[in-house]
Amino acid sequence: MDLLPSPDKKGELDFSTFLTMMHRQIQQEDPKAEILEAMRMTDKQNKGYILASELRTKLTKLGEKLTDKEVDELFREANVKSNGKVHYEEFTRMVTLPSVDY
Repeated sequence: MDLLPSPDKKGELDFSTFLTMMHRQIQQEDPKAEILEAMRMTDKQNKGYILASELRTKLTKLGEKLTDKEVDELFREANVKSNGKVHYEEFTRMVTLPSVDY
């Protein structure tokens, strides 16, 4: 699968490809760079963020669909307000923190 945008699509990335990229990166040693790139490609206006509502819609409607409860948990863990903006630098850092076993 070619994960670079094709010239005719103007850098757009469908969310299924985004999820594939995230999954592949999670399996690798350092997922931050590709997740960050996927988030940037989702931000068509290059604002540095996407709306939480837009991310929720993509997570629940496209690719491997998450439930609203799973998205709520992800947002809670990543400190994302449901009506706010998801800044990809911070979001990527939060979702790629190593898990702690107690």
